[in-house]
Amino acid sequence: MNLEIALITMIVALLIPIYEAWKTDDVWQKMLSLGSISSKVSIMFLFVSVLRDDWMIGVVAVIILSVGNAGLMLLAQILKRLNEV
Repeated sequence: MNLEIALITMIVALLIPIYEAWKTDDVWQKMLSLGSISSKVSIMFLFVSVLRDDWMIGVVAVIILSVGNAGLMLLAQILKRLNEV
C-alpha cells in the first residue's frame, strides 16, 4: 500500500513541471521544466526497477539521469549564446 502511495505521489509531482511547460511561452522556463520532467521520470524508473528487481531498467534510468540532461543543457547554452548576439 505504501509503495502505491509513493508512486502516485511521484506521478503527481511529475504533473507540476508538465503544467508549467504547458502554460509558459518563455523558452528558458520550458527547458527547465523539461529537465525537471526527465529527472523525475528517471527517478521513477529507478524506483520501479528496485521494486521489480530488474537491473536492466535501472541501468537505463541511470543513463537517462547522467546523459539525458547534458544534451538539454548544451541546447540551453546554444540558445543563450544566440540570444546574446
